[in-house]
Amino acid sequence: MSVYSAQHLQQFRLVVTGGGTGGHTYPALTTINALRERLAKAGIEPDLLWVGVHGGLEEKISARAGVPFRAITTGKLRRTPTPRELMRNVVDAFRIPIGIGQAVLTVARNRPSVVLSTGGYVSVPIGLASRLFGVPYLMHEQTLALGLANRILAKFATRILLSQEPSLQHLTPKARERAVVTGNPIRPELFTGDREKGAAAFGLDPRVPIVVVTGGAAGAQQINRLLAAVLPDVLPYCQVIHQCGSLSYAEMQQVAAQLPPALAHRYKVLDFIHEQMPDVLAAADVVLARSGAGTVAELTALGKPSILIPYGASAGGEQRSTAKHLAGLGAAVMLDGPTATPENLCTELMSLVSDPARRAAMAHSAAAQGHPDAADKVVDEILTVASRGA
Repeated sequence: MSVYSAQHLQQFRLVVTGGGTGGHTYPALTTINALRERLAKAGIEPDLLWVGVHGGLEEKISARAGVPFRAITTGKLRRTPTPRELMRNVVDAFRIPIGIGQAVLTVARNRPSVVLSTGGYVSVPIGLASRLFGVPYLMHEQTLALGLANRILAKFATRILLSQEPSLQHLTPKARERAVVTGNPIRPELFTGDREKGAAAFGLDPRVPIVVVTGGAAGAQQINRLLAAVLPDVLPYCQVIHQCGSLSYAEMQQVAAQLPPALAHRYKVLDFIHEQMPDVLAAADVVLARSGAGTVAELTALGKPSILIPYGASAGGEQRSTAKHLAGLGAAVMLDGPTATPENLCTELMSLVSDPARRAAMAHSAAAQGHPDAADKVVDEILTVASRGA
């Protein structure tokens, strides 16, 4: 708090931009909550504005968080367009100047102390408007390699906030001077989990290894089908809590119904895990998941051994790059492409659930890559930059 005087705090205004996906939206929300908590200690409520796209996830999340929202027009230029997407590129090319004009008006009227961007195409117009008015601009990158929007914005961002150390090598030498590794902000409630509660909630024995399987909120059919193929072989040695997504829920219920009665009680399938997720992750001895930026940030911050199956169609192959990076450090096992088979999954699961020493070593390596204090570090950067511009 010392980096910013009480007088200037009373006048502090933050514009947040970013959205389109949960990977861009939730780090922004977590940072907003951390900032509010920090300033509340001084009896101050920050003046906030979230700029995004009408109907986007960010609009829904900002409303739930009680943050004023302003929608602007924006366009997405697809890097490998199909004929249909090529036409959408043409249409979006005309939308981009409109969005820049709206962004300029937004920054001119609001006069923020700082602008924070967490990525997505909506961040580009606001970033350009910030530069026009000389407003300090902080951009946060969640993935190893910078996304297209952030590659543009990194050229003039006041500070470049990175989630992982290897991202520095993707920056120019000049940009690197303005970069700091903060980590990727994750929900603080994830650190409040209790293993005993997580096991008890599903009638599981905390003394038997627990594998948590998730493909994210929507599930991942590839992971679901691989798991279905190996359940009869692995359940004698472990228990499984599976968030499968709504699209595969009926299918996975059928899989559960066909398990031998002696094993069926060890497999718990849900379409979505809500408030119990902190306890579920605390109970996890091994996690089987995709390797999206948010998932990896959570697993490393919690120090969880994992088997990662990248989503092959992720932009720029970022999930594959992330999984490969963690696997190279001994923080995860990567199954990808031809190696993502039921046989290999069974082998890796059996190895991990039967080898506490290997799990402990992997957990240690994962935790070494984690940033449990990422939200606080991002808030530090916001207030530090604001103090210099005050």
